[in-house]
Amino acid sequence: MASHIETDAVEVNRGLLKELEDMGFSMARAAWALHHSGNSSLEEAVNWIIDHENDSQFEKMPLMEFNIEIESPNPYDDTTETSQARAKELMEQAHKLREEEDTKREREREKERIRAGKEMMETKRIAEENERRRNIALIRKAEKDEEKKAREKIMVKVNEDKRKRRLGLPTETESASTSSTHVSPLNTKRVVMSPPSPASKAEEMRECLRSLRRNHKDEDPRITRKTFETLMTVVRNAANKPGEEKYRRIRLTNNLFHERVGRYSEGIEFLELCGFKRQDGSEFFSLPYRDVDINRLRDAAFQLNAAITNPFFGLLSTEAEDREQ
Repeated sequence: MASHIETDAVEVNRGLLKELEDMGFSMARAAWALHHSGNSSLEEAVNWIIDHENDSQFEKMPLMEFNIEIESPNPYDDTTETSQARAKELMEQAHKLREEEDTKREREREKERIRAGKEMMETKRIAEENERRRNIALIRKAEKDEEKKAREKIMVKVNEDKRKRRLGLPTETESASTSSTHVSPLNTKRVVMSPPSPASKAEEMRECLRSLRRNHKDEDPRITRKTFETLMTVVRNAANKPGEEKYRRIRLTNNLFHERVGRYSEGIEFLELCGFKRQDGSEFFSLPYRDVDINRLRDAAFQLNAAITNPFFGLLSTEAEDREQ
């Protein structure tokens, strides 16, 4: 697109100028078209006019010179109708050519967008894979550090026992053994140690979730996290709306439930600890209304929250997990 109008006289082909005027173009635009197309051909002049049809600066009539050296006999004896028909044909051809070029450019742009999208997806995949590897490395490092601390603790105790033996002092183990078996001279009855109390439901729930995480530690951590989140949804629904049966029933054949929870024996065991039961021959896993224990469901939600928020849950010792929480 020209930024200004030339002030010098332009040389045009008189015959081509007349044909363009006969086609319906103004003399000013026809003159400029012939000048800028080098008076080469009628087609070139029409293409130039189409390319600059929105340029208003070419409405001004230029100074023209008719150079006989570029004059050529007019091979056509066209009527006005024939000239306009030719102009229409040339313009249609030019428009068609432009549309084809636009279509080609749009296809190229679409290919570029697809390529850029693939590159972005690949970059995202690589970033997620690197993040997963970093998390696995952190977990393994934490495991090694925990094992190292445990060994150091044992060695400290062993060395302390050796030192006490050299000094003739009772070791911690010997002191505990003596105190547990000592019988007072005034008491002739045998001391009977009471058995340890059974683990609470909350402890069983926690150990169940730890087993699930530990037994499937080679899987993507996001998969077991999704399992914990699904269990949390089931528990919260049952606790918040115990009066509605649909929130206390789970169809075991549900594909989504099976993929996230049902395929893990630990997941089914956890729901059983919450009170869910399966009737013989039934496809449902349900929590009877009479067995709803809000406190137990709250304990379950608490244990699930710990499993979701602690990235090392189930991968370290219980004491180490408590410190992480």
